[in-house]
Amino acid sequence: MNTEQLADRLVSWIRGKAQAAGSSGVVFGMSGGLDSSVVAILCRRALGENVLGLIMPCHSNPRDEQDALAVATKFSIPMERIALDAAYDSLLELLQAAGDTDADRIARANIKARLRMTTLYYHANKLGYMVVGSGNKSELAVGYFTKYGDGGVDILPLGNLVKGQVRQMAAYLGVPQGIIDKPPSAGLWQGQTDEAEMGCSYNQLDRCLTGGEVTEEIRKKIEWMKAASRHKLNPPPVPDF
Repeated sequence: MNTEQLADRLVSWIRGKAQAAGSSGVVFGMSGGLDSSVVAILCRRALGENVLGLIMPCHSNPRDEQDALAVATKFSIPMERIALDAAYDSLLELLQAAGDTDADRIARANIKARLRMTTLYYHANKLGYMVVGSGNKSELAVGYFTKYGDGGVDILPLGNLVKGQVRQMAAYLGVPQGIIDKPPSAGLWQGQTDEAEMGCSYNQLDRCLTGGEVTEEIRKKIEWMKAASRHKLNPPPVPDF
């Protein structure tokens, strides 16, 4: 199936999922990144005005907010801006969250993702909407998302598309080229990029997931990430007795 056909099927899928759940619309985060932009446009096509994009800066790169606003404006996507900086700072103070180790930094970063999830579900509950996530197949395979953060959603329209397919979809939908070209980032800390954090490129990850050739080192790294994050993709275990 070509990209146009795939886009049409995803639009119908989103509409069908909302109808089946009795939801009057959907809410989603707009980070200014590739995946969230594609999700926003697909949802707009599926449900018209019954969508809400939330821009939720939290000590974020100003360019990301500018890119999110550009997409919202270009595609007439209803949106709200909710700054989470103060809530994040207050929670860090309450938790006495200090320290400079990698574990400290990741723990603080995951708070951002979970504050965004809480904000999305507040609006979803208030409006009778579903929460739409932007995770793609590449990220889901290796657990590159925050459990109960950006992984806390109702539906994942891009969940069967590897990153390269999302880029193709973005180009077809008319996402601004600057967003397509900029390094993917979850915006968790200054200078953070997905590929640096994972230790492999999306091209390498996509090739591995689709049966292409990668080095043994990269294959082992990806298999390790898949095993280490398997718990994120399954319900919490319960005793079998």
